[in-house]
Amino acid sequence: MHDARRSGGGVPAIGAGPRIGATDVPSMVPSPVPAVNPVARPAPRPLAFGARSSASLDPLPDRMPKQEDTPLMRQWREAKARHSDALVFFRVGDFYEMFYEDAEEGSRLLGLTLTSRNNGGAADVPLAGIPARARDDYLQRLVRLGRRVAVCEQVEDPADAKDIVRREVVETITPGATLADALLQERRNNWLVALAAGDGESALAAVDVSTGEFVGTRVPDFRLEAEIARFEPAEILLPRAMEGQGRFETTPTYRPDWLFDPELGADELRRHFSLHTLDGLGFQDGDDALIGALGALLAYVREVQPPCADILRRPRIERAGDAMALDEMTRRNLELVTPLRADAPPGAAATLIEVIDETVTAMGGRLLRRWLLRPLVAPEPLWDRQDAVAELVENATLRRALRAELKQVRDLERLSAKAGAGRVTPRELAALGLSLARIPPLLDTLADAQATLVTGLRDGMDPAADVRDLIGSALAEDPPALLADGGVIRTGFDAELDDLRATRDGARDFIASLQARERDRTGISSLKVGFNKVFGYYLEVTRTNLERVPPEYRRKQTLANAERYVTDELDEWEAKVLGAEDRIAALETRLFGELRRRVAAELPRLLETAAAIATLDVLAGLARLAERRDYVRPDVHTGFELEIRGGRHPVVETMMPREEFIPNDTALGHDARVMILTGPNMAGKSTLLRQVGLIQLLAQIGSFVPATAARIPVADRIFTRVGASDNLVRGQSTFMVEMSETASILHGATERSLVLLDEIGRGTATYDGVSIAWAVTEHLHERTGAKTVFATHYHELTQLADLLPALVNFNVAVKETGDDIVFLRRLEPGGADRSYGIQVGRLAGLPEPVVARAREILAELEGTHTMHGEGLGRRGARRPRSTAPPDQLSFFGAPAHPVVERLQKLEVERLTPLEALNLLAALKKDVEG
Repeated sequence: MHDARRSGGGVPAIGAGPRIGATDVPSMVPSPVPAVNPVARPAPRPLAFGARSSASLDPLPDRMPKQEDTPLMRQWREAKARHSDALVFFRVGDFYEMFYEDAEEGSRLLGLTLTSRNNGGAADVPLAGIPARARDDYLQRLVRLGRRVAVCEQVEDPADAKDIVRREVVETITPGATLADALLQERRNNWLVALAAGDGESALAAVDVSTGEFVGTRVPDFRLEAEIARFEPAEILLPRAMEGQGRFETTPTYRPDWLFDPELGADELRRHFSLHTLDGLGFQDGDDALIGALGALLAYVREVQPPCADILRRPRIERAGDAMALDEMTRRNLELVTPLRADAPPGAAATLIEVIDETVTAMGGRLLRRWLLRPLVAPEPLWDRQDAVAELVENATLRRALRAELKQVRDLERLSAKAGAGRVTPRELAALGLSLARIPPLLDTLADAQATLVTGLRDGMDPAADVRDLIGSALAEDPPALLADGGVIRTGFDAELDDLRATRDGARDFIASLQARERDRTGISSLKVGFNKVFGYYLEVTRTNLERVPPEYRRKQTLANAERYVTDELDEWEAKVLGAEDRIAALETRLFGELRRRVAAELPRLLETAAAIATLDVLAGLARLAERRDYVRPDVHTGFELEIRGGRHPVVETMMPREEFIPNDTALGHDARVMILTGPNMAGKSTLLRQVGLIQLLAQIGSFVPATAARIPVADRIFTRVGASDNLVRGQSTFMVEMSETASILHGATERSLVLLDEIGRGTATYDGVSIAWAVTEHLHERTGAKTVFATHYHELTQLADLLPALVNFNVAVKETGDDIVFLRRLEPGGADRSYGIQVGRLAGLPEPVVARAREILAELEGTHTMHGEGLGRRGARRPRSTAPPDQLSFFGAPAHPVVERLQKLEVERLTPLEALNLLAALKKDVEG
């Protein structure tokens, strides 16, 4: 009997044929610890709305008659019918099996050997399997390939099963619904987003099951992509009616339309959060679609990850006007969280989040990322953040002590969520307790803090001393990673467990002493007592001593150089050891399950504490950033003027020696709200452009900024249009993308916006491009009124300074030395008259003949004042000049007509009627002549 219980070490290789009999005999099945312990597993719930009952199981391909199914295959069919859109990982002993189409797809995606299993009849079932211990590695690969996996576990001990071992799908792993560390990124949320269409707007609900965060918002349709991009979702849930509508970077998951019904959503929210009414959640008139999206998302989480539904906090409703929406253009062009060049080698490109993240906890890193992608527009909370950062900058002792305590706090947010979902391991629960133990000294550190935000966090933080003490008293000093490894519960916590351990240890001591006694009794000095998982305890005698073996020894196993034996006495003591170990394992499982449930009951307190610690970490990190990088506190105000003195690009300055970066001043106000920025390529126009945007953004998350002084108005939006690229997937050319982005800016910008443009109109014919750039600039100046920096090579636009009173010209200075130029990186008033493109081309390595020829052509074009190459032949040869007029006429630099010049000089008020008639006749004659 003991051998059967210890048979886990003799499992055949993957695909080696049937591993258990047709009836799944319990005594022949290894006894792995289920992924979800039976004691700790939540009680079965009624099916959430949208879940399918067994009466409506999806049909499956019949490669064999169902009447020939074994009990095990009938279990698999039922699990597959409920989860037809997922690969089913079906637990069989120490392996997860896949059958039929799942096996074929799994073997192809994971590189597994495809074999077959005899199903008790004439048919062979396609089969592929993976070791249970490697589950997370394979799940990670499948989820990254966009596949869903339903994990079907053995949920009872095979030794207790009366018939076939009971199995259930305990979770469905999807990109947006997972607690597995291997599938999560430590410093970013894993958002699952649901969308529902409203009247001219969309409702968006988002949840992170790894932290319990639950968010809802309404957004106008024209800003929907920006709002989705803010969450960077791993998965998007959509009603079936939206299939084929819109394009999403994330593969969508479709569900029936009725799941998004507002009434059903309201019922789901009330039932789940035990509410009589939804009034306390902050809903307003017109939130019907939002309620539907929240309810559908909650039902979906309950469907795929039932334990995770219990850890969700009440939804936080975000309203328009609370924060700035950053569109995809701005996030991309300012390189906030991802570099423009995704293929850039390490160190060749950096993002803003990489440069400013000085947090010391994972949850602080996630919060900073959320702040960066959702800057504040309400000034009061922004000023509170600034005050907190300022205190931690000025009080270096406080900052260092706070960060030292924070470094000892693990990811309390995700550890708490795992405990709430019943998925926390002994070692993770111990880490949670140790993190809670750091809260009292952390609070002592903050005792003298004065900033309103810091004191509010300090006074509202719950140390959860009862939870900390419970974990400390229950868990061993250094618990194992897995419950199955044993030794989880501390000695002294449970008297029954202590007695069992004493019995086991006494039996082990006796067996250990048996070796010395048997050596003396038999005279075999090399005799030894050993143990393995298959044969249990044994007495091993080498072949040279076999004649001394007593008759009561029973042969157990034959080796090349020895024989192994057992005795009745050894069997008796082995039974005591193994019996005690079985009871110890069962009791530890029960005690740990109870401990986990007691901790889970305190989840709301733990998550609130985790949120406070994360905020303190971000504030202390921003203070450390300011001190380390020499940032200053900006004067954030509700007016219009923007003034930056000695501004620096926060990312570029970290990639070059500090003394080599040239700071610049920037000022935009009512009298100078549009800046035309000219200068050669490589001079630093784009750097300056992004620099202004990043300083504005940093100011609006509450951070200090890279400058010597700054006055920053609160902006409602930051718009950027930098560079150009095709969007071939949508059938858009470079110029079409450019015009689409420009149109989005002109439609969305307001007087409170900051607009940063780098080259408008470069993707079409020169005169078309100049015309568009001219008109866009006029529109921003006259109609929008937004603060604008427009970097361009169209020097004709500098003439607008004579026509538009609030437009100013600036250029990035260079110095010519012969045929070379030196980039001074200094911003100066006035427009540039040249782009030095040929010199830049020469620096880039163009062949010298090409450079020389380009100079000849440039001289000719400048001399003839035309952009059509008139008179130019091959290699400088003159070509007869065409008498036909050019297709397009220059209307910016052409000399005025003589008639126009006479009219401009005319003093109309001094003309008599007769003089006016005579002048008109003369002008007509000049025109006709």
